[in-house]
Amino acid sequence: MLKILIPTLMLIPTAWLTPAKWLWPTTLAHSMLIALISLSWLKHAMETGWSTLNLFMATDPLSTPLLVLTCWLLPLMILASQNHTATEPINRQRMYISLLTSLQIFLILAFGATEVIMFYIMFEATLIPTLILITRWGNQTERLNAGVYFLFYTLAGSLPLLVALLLLQNYTGTLSLFTLPFSCPLHLSSYTDKLWWAGCLLAFLVKMPLYGVHLWLPKAHVEAPVAGSMVLAAVLLKLGGYGMMRMIVMLDPLTKDLSYPFLIFALWGIIMTGSICLRQTDLKSLIAYSSVSHMGLVVGGILIQTPWGFTGALILMIAHGLTSSALFCLANTNYERTHSRTMLLARGLQIVLPLMTAWWFIASLANLALPPLPNLMGELMIITSLFNWSWWTIALTGGGTLITASYSLYMFLMTQRGPLPSHIIGLDPSHSREHLLMALHLLPLLLLILKPELIWGWPG
Repeated sequence: MLKILIPTLMLIPTAWLTPAKWLWPTTLAHSMLIALISLSWLKHAMETGWSTLNLFMATDPLSTPLLVLTCWLLPLMILASQNHTATEPINRQRMYISLLTSLQIFLILAFGATEVIMFYIMFEATLIPTLILITRWGNQTERLNAGVYFLFYTLAGSLPLLVALLLLQNYTGTLSLFTLPFSCPLHLSSYTDKLWWAGCLLAFLVKMPLYGVHLWLPKAHVEAPVAGSMVLAAVLLKLGGYGMMRMIVMLDPLTKDLSYPFLIFALWGIIMTGSICLRQTDLKSLIAYSSVSHMGLVVGGILIQTPWGFTGALILMIAHGLTSSALFCLANTNYERTHSRTMLLARGLQIVLPLMTAWWFIASLANLALPPLPNLMGELMIITSLFNWSWWTIALTGGGTLITASYSLYMFLMTQRGPLPSHIIGLDPSHSREHLLMALHLLPLLLLILKPELIWGWPG
């Protein structure tokens, strides 16, 4: 565990001490090395339960894929940000890289934590770098408003969780993830227990986000710089799903009765946010709302508490992390060239950037869950387990998949096909940096088709 954490910590002095000319290549090479070493976690994750143990941190089949995704994302964020921070003073560039690194440190500590309180503290700590990224490096003046939404939604959701955790510590005498599943079953029956149940899950449902408490997400995504959008979509939303999977094991008797309203919100949210996507004009906003729709499926898969639902949720979280991050990178390459996120103003780009269209095509197909991509594996497992739980869910999930296919194709056709608007002249060609960035997003996604057991979280 430390062989990843200490090099990541050392990235911060590296960013401040490297000569300006070598800042981006050095930090990129360093973080890419960390990402490659982190792949070694996948080696033992399948045969055993917990591994790479020390006093405070460990990995198991649930956290390993998310940890590897976190490490994989830092070099990609550095690659994506190089162009749009190039005009800034060198100290601000160093600060930017330090923030991204600190975010990775907090995320590794959150996913690797074996104590729930440590997970909670790191869950909250990720707020600070993300908030600074949005409010300092965002594009429009609206970014302060987005930062306030992001901060207060997340804080208001997660304060009850702290109280709930302290009560749990009082009742069971431990908050260690090793012993909690084996502690005495909680006899939850009173109204206060129901409030405790809601307190435990509310923070994660806001972070996911569940439809109804999702308003912070499109704002934060649209205003954040590319690296902020990437890490939000790819990893920070997954903190919610991971936390739900860890906590829901202990909430067992009540979940059967109390999960209905949340399941209904999640499934209805798939339809609603998908429909919102169909009438978006802003490219980043469309991708952000599509994240809410995909996370609705994940919430459904977790709340019904079946092995298939959990597995599908984990696979879909990893696949969605790579896909939506790739889409945000593509949206950013368009934005850097046309300086507009409005799809009507930047369309028909296939004529100018034909190779980028190939990446757009693969990413859009991944977003609509084309077989045999992991996105489809995850969605199918969740839809099947939901159908097994109650047959009428097929109407909502089936409608959701149709709408997802519609808006993914709409996004592709709007940005790439059709005539080139007359005001677009003299665009930069696509750089090899951008092609490398897209390849590093979509190749892992394609390779996971060959070995999906790396991310399905079942020991054995």
